Amino acid sequence: MRKRKIGVVVSDKMNKTVVVKISNYTKHPLYKKYIRKSTRIYVHDEKNECKTGEKVMVELTRPLSKLKRWRVIRRID
Repeated sequence: MRKRKIGVVVSDKMNKTVVVKISNYTKHPLYKKYIRKSTRIYVHDEKNECKTGEKVMVELTRPLSKLKRWRVIRRID
């Protein structure tokens, strides 16, 4: 099983690549307050289907370029 995450497409300006923002909540170790953290990852989109604002599921894969380690599995409506 490969890692899968759900995120929102932030940018689709590159060819066959989209930038996806993945947000999660974590508890601060000292203050016990929940903090929203987010990560931006470069994702391979073979057919250039994803548009900005869409929710997508991504999966970890072999390195495809210097920064791309993820690929789009499906769009979530």
